[in-house]
Amino acid sequence: MPYDTVFFEGEAGDRERRAGEASDAGEDEVGEGRSVRDEVRHGPEDGEQVPQRGEAALRDEGTAGVAYEGRPFAEDWPDLRVRLLDAPELEAKTLFEFLMAQHPDRYEPGQLRTLQRRVLEWRGKEGPEREVFFAQEHRPGEAMQTDFTHCEELEVTIAGEPFPHLLCHPVLPYSNWEWATVCHSESLMALRRGVQAAVFKLGRVTEFHQTDNSTAATHDLASGMRGFNVEYQR
Repeated sequence: MPYDTVFFEGEAGDRERRAGEASDAGEDEVGEGRSVRDEVRHGPEDGEQVPQRGEAALRDEGTAGVAYEGRPFAEDWPDLRVRLLDAPELEAKTLFEFLMAQHPDRYEPGQLRTLQRRVLEWRGKEGPEREVFFAQEHRPGEAMQTDFTHCEELEVTIAGEPFPHLLCHPVLPYSNWEWATVCHSESLMALRRGVQAAVFKLGRVTEFHQTDNSTAATHDLASGMRGFNVEYQR
């Protein structure tokens, strides 16, 4: 198979491609009496200078799934772990800046990504539990939601006399448009009156209406759950 149909990555790949080009051109000898193919197959001769990677960069490299001694940040990780336990909100960049200030000869800026991965791994295994929530998507004109609000704590008075009351409070969740009517109990009549007043004021009717487990709309079932009242569904 011709060399120019096979591709390799890295320095060896460059040498392989050069070998293919030299072969096609009939150039078998390169440098001090060595062919390009010899260079590819055998590497540099004794005493030949080869570019070296920085020590910190070599420490930072590793193959996935392979455990080895001298893992980056192994020496300082116990201290970093204590700091994360005390303040889980600490970012890896903040910890890395601390390490660079404490040990400027031990780490290089290019190792930040390694520490970020290490901190991310710690958060997944030992970090605080994350709050799980499911976003609700509201659509215009889709729903009206109604609830009753007790207003005793407002201490409303009329002519100096206490006025204990509730509010039947319909709201459109998409736009937060709202309306309220005064009532004295969570009765079906109060619910009907409040929703009707809101619809008349709005001038439109939503696709459906939602309410909580108010006795005006629901009742206990033998299964322990709650079902809608027949009068509410009419």
